[in-house]
Amino acid sequence: MPALICGSLAFDTITVFPGRFAQQILPDQLHILNVSFLVPTLRREFGGCAGNIAYTLAGLGGTPLVMAAVGADGTEYVERLRGWGASTEFVRSVPESYTAQAMIITDTDNNQITAFHPGAMQSAHLTRIEARADIRIAIIAPDGRDAMLQHAAQLAAARIPFVFDPGQGLPMFDGAELRQFIAQASWVTVNDYEARMLCERSGETLESLSRSHLRGVVVTLGADGCEVWQGGTRTHLPGVAAAEVVDPTGCGDAFRGALLYGLERGWDLVRCVELGNRVGALKIACRGGQNHVVDRAALGV
Repeated sequence: MPALICGSLAFDTITVFPGRFAQQILPDQLHILNVSFLVPTLRREFGGCAGNIAYTLAGLGGTPLVMAAVGADGTEYVERLRGWGASTEFVRSVPESYTAQAMIITDTDNNQITAFHPGAMQSAHLTRIEARADIRIAIIAPDGRDAMLQHAAQLAAARIPFVFDPGQGLPMFDGAELRQFIAQASWVTVNDYEARMLCERSGETLESLSRSHLRGVVVTLGADGCEVWQGGTRTHLPGVAAAEVVDPTGCGDAFRGALLYGLERGWDLVRCVELGNRVGALKIACRGGQNHVVDRAALGV
C-alpha cells in the first residue's frame, strides 16, 4: 500500500567551501555582514524533501505516493519518480513557475548555508487530500506554508495517521499552529535544533509531547544517533558509523524514508529508527540526496 509523501520537489545546486564558516564570519560584525565564499566545486542534483524521502522508500521496497508541485522545468523529475515506481498522480505541474531550487554551501565541518527559491511549491496547497482506503500512512515534510497547514488538516479529517516533519519549514509557524500540527499528527520527527525550537514555540517539552496522544517523538542527533520518546521515556539509539563522511545533504530525508517504511509495516518505533540510522550512514557516504544505493539485503529488510 502506498505511503503519501507531502513535501517539496526541488533541484539542489550543491557547492563545497574548502574552509570553515566560523573562520569567515565575525560575530561582532554581523550587523554589516558581507561575505563571499569561493566554492571550487558545484553539482546540480535532484532534491527536495518529498523526492529524497521517496527515493529511499522506493529503494527499500515501499510504494511512494508523492504529493508536490513542479514548474515548467520539472518534466525530467516527474519521469525520474515514475522510474522508481512512485505514483505521480498528485504531482501538480505549474507551467508559469520554476521548480523549487535550493542553493547549498557546505563547509569542511559539514555546516550548511542554504538559499531556497520555492517556485511551484507555493501552489502545492491547490492539490487536496481525500480519504482513500489504500493510503495507510503519510508524512508532512517541508513544503509551502499553506500546503503544510491544509494537508495536515485534510489528513486528520481523512483519518490517515501521519508523521509531522517540519524540518527547515518550522520557523514559518507560530506556537498555536505548531500545537495544531501536533494535535493532528501521530508522530513527530525533528533534529535536535528543531526540537528546541518546537518546544520553545509550543510551550511543550519532549517528555510532555511523548505523554500526549502521539505514538512517538523522534529527535535525530546526527552522528550521535537518535532519541526516541514514548510515554515520557527517552531511549537513545546510537548512530551507525559511516564508511565515509562525504555529504550530509538529504541524510534526514533518507532517515525519514526508512522511518515510513517501518511504520507502514507496523514495526515498533525503535526498530524503525534503527533502520533509519543505518540508511543515514549509507546516505552520508554519497553526494546528493538521491545517489546512495539502498541494499535491502545488507540492511536486513
